[in-house]
Amino acid sequence: MTFQTIRVEGRGPVEIVTLDRPAALNALSEQLVGELGDYVCALKHRRDVRVVILRGEGRSFCAGLDIKENRTETNETRFQRSWRVQTQLGDVLKAMRLAPQPFIALGHGAACGGGFSLMLASDVRFGAPDLRMNAAYIKIGLGGADIGSSYFLPRLVGASLAAELLLTGRFIHADRALRLGLLSDVVEPEKLLDTGLALADEMVANSPYGLSLTKQALNMNIDAPSIESAFAIEDRQQVMLSETFDHREAMTAFVEKRPPVYQGR
Repeated sequence: MTFQTIRVEGRGPVEIVTLDRPAALNALSEQLVGELGDYVCALKHRRDVRVVILRGEGRSFCAGLDIKENRTETNETRFQRSWRVQTQLGDVLKAMRLAPQPFIALGHGAACGGGFSLMLASDVRFGAPDLRMNAAYIKIGLGGADIGSSYFLPRLVGASLAAELLLTGRFIHADRALRLGLLSDVVEPEKLLDTGLALADEMVANSPYGLSLTKQALNMNIDAPSIESAFAIEDRQQVMLSETFDHREAMTAFVEKRPPVYQGR
């Protein structure tokens, strides 16, 4: 695929996706959302990509919706256009969660509104010291619950902090986000990509199906209705994986004291 507002760079089984509208602080134009959606939705068919790193070019990760964008004239009513724009980014975030590949977000500068939601929808988040995130929607006369924020935030940081951030639109900065578990670590800007790549390398050292099914179990069990349901998902996955070639290879490699050579089967 050819893109104009995002860059995709391959590092073996890891792909680095860079939001590439630095002059606009990577604000979410319709084109950027469309291109990001095309990329993410295609991931479920791509066995060559096992981990995705998401980052922003320039001074910020993503400043949110591009409210200055000149809208192209269409035959849509105002409601139709509003509904399409509203749901389009949500579809991207849902596709991120359903993709078999883990997403590692590298945040710096502003991650506001939809940019905040992109951080929240990722599986792991690292931040630079200057990272500041907020659910900016309530600051422009809308509700604070938007683009998955009222789903992701309570599950990541609890109901009290989620309410504080969504009801005020106030910023949460890197140091507090780290203390509260919203970030895995805070590292200097020049080390962000290396930090993400190092974690991605640890992930891809594991079997392909083991990695993707672990992400699936995490996503499903955060909403599991009971401990029985959570254990049932884990039990089924483990029995399935125990029948794979990669499991037998890992066991043999352990006995032979060598790295396993996984084949994704």
